[in-house]
Amino acid sequence: MSNKEILMEKYRRQPNAQEYQQIRDLYIKHSQAEDARDIEGLISTLTEDCVYEMVQENKRWEGHSGAVEFYTGLLSAFPDIHFDLTDIVIGPQGVCEEADVTGTHLGEWLGEAPTNQAVNFKVVIFFPWNPEKKLFSGEKIYFFR
Repeated sequence: MSNKEILMEKYRRQPNAQEYQQIRDLYIKHSQAEDARDIEGLISTLTEDCVYEMVQENKRWEGHSGAVEFYTGLLSAFPDIHFDLTDIVIGPQGVCEEADVTGTHLGEWLGEAPTNQAVNFKVVIFFPWNPEKKLFSGEKIYFFR
């Protein structure tokens, strides 16, 4: 299937109340696991072939092992990281959230040595929904410093 065909399939998905509730509940489970630093809980919300992508950095992590690597690195580098949700859209394609992020850079992240300084930036994250598996197929992350 071409990228255009995949996009059109997503575009044509029709919302229904039951699926909306499943997507919303899974997003809440994912968010609660992240707040609790529960890697297993996070992974349980993802398809086995999930992809994590930090678009500006041209970085990707694939599969559950990639998601574990992503979260272990992020939570080690910023142990006090906090996402303050500022906007959200939920639909049959998944979830899009906007958040203000704060934390302290205490460990290496993406090849950058720790600064021991506070960070504060905005992030937009897409959580694509896999309607067959009823899980998210990863995250596509855009951040604004």
